[in-house]
Amino acid sequence: MKKIMAFILSSICILFLSACGQMKRVGTGQNTLIVGVDDSFVPMGFQSPAGKLSGFDIDLAKETGKVLHRKVVFQTIDWSMKETELRNGTIDLIWNGYTKTAERAQKVHFSQPYLRNQQVVVVKNSDHINSLQQLKNKAVGVQSSSTGYDDLMQQPRILKNIIQNQTPFQYDNIQNGMMDLKAGRIQGFLIDRVFAEYYLKHDRQQDQFKILITPYQSESFAVGSRKNDLQTQKQINQALHYLKKSGQLKKLSYHWFGKDISQ
Repeated sequence: MKKIMAFILSSICILFLSACGQMKRVGTGQNTLIVGVDDSFVPMGFQSPAGKLSGFDIDLAKETGKVLHRKVVFQTIDWSMKETELRNGTIDLIWNGYTKTAERAQKVHFSQPYLRNQQVVVVKNSDHINSLQQLKNKAVGVQSSSTGYDDLMQQPRILKNIIQNQTPFQYDNIQNGMMDLKAGRIQGFLIDRVFAEYYLKHDRQQDQFKILITPYQSESFAVGSRKNDLQTQKQINQALHYLKKSGQLKKLSYHWFGKDISQ
């Protein structure tokens, strides 16, 4: 009988300790924000030559964490799977040059916009391409699952209908697309203006490439969260509002872009 009682008490203790451990992990998790990023998106979130995660959105997320007194952890994800990662709970936020669109708003909740952007086409000076029309029957690339890809496919008269085979070359990340552009495998690369200007300036390649402005509608970057995570949604908006009013958002914009493109 004593052995049976000892076993029962031991089992209860183990269950209690296990439950306490689970409660502790949940509590820690609630104070942590896991941010999903594409670590190749210069200058929003990228790996520096020293192997450090850097970028405008990285700095902004860290500042937001300070305001909210919440720990921010960055999780590198496959950008084409970002909404799935969010839905599955692998990440709490999509925050890496994430453009606010009506289609995406059906899947996620967007914060207030914090940065302006535009889609542009980067071409080589040596190809003597000075307008979108001169990309007729040319190979043009775009990042998969990006706003640029959506614009290209949804507004075919602007670019899709004139490019080679009316089909863009798709890339998992921007760096691979730029490599193919340099090598002449494509003649144009449709990307975010924030990337194009920063990349060409800091790689000292402005004399080799030019940027073609497109008539695609200007965009706004915002933070994506789960629709049912009402607490986080409210906190992110409060923090962004504070950072804007305090001038920190403007300061970060000047640091990364040399001008104020914040909203």
